Amino acid sequence: MAEKLPGKINLEIVTPERQFFCGEVDAVTVPGIQGYLGILPGHAPLLSELKNGVITVEGDGAKQRFFCGWGFVEVLSDRVSILAEVAEASGQIDAESARKDREKAEGLFRSRPEDTDYKQALNLWEQAVARLEVVESSKD
Repeated sequence: MAEKLPGKINLEIVTPERQFFCGEVDAVTVPGIQGYLGILPGHAPLLSELKNGVITVEGDGAKQRFFCGWGFVEVLSDRVSILAEVAEASGQIDAESARKDREKAEGLFRSRPEDTDYKQALNLWEQAVARLEVVESSKD
């Protein structure tokens, strides 16, 4: 007899400061270190590092997007746990500051100063772009 798959996923997003999100969802997409991972109920167990990006949560016919700074995700068939260094909803993001960070990083890439820490500049750029994506998606 085939095992019945769960209909929903229990999602928990935790940062060092607080529990950011907890609830049942239909699907979640996370920024895995090698690309985005789509997770549905019944997904095979997995553990992955997360990079800067956007977490997309789908449930009750709506989508929510959150900024995710580096972290980890654990997936079980009926539960997804995300431990993120930073998690922010669109209302928590300063869009102007994110635009300035993106421009600063792009300026470093173009001018190529000798003392540039390119890994740090790339991290700044990825965070800024993801934050702006979350802000823009909330306008839809």
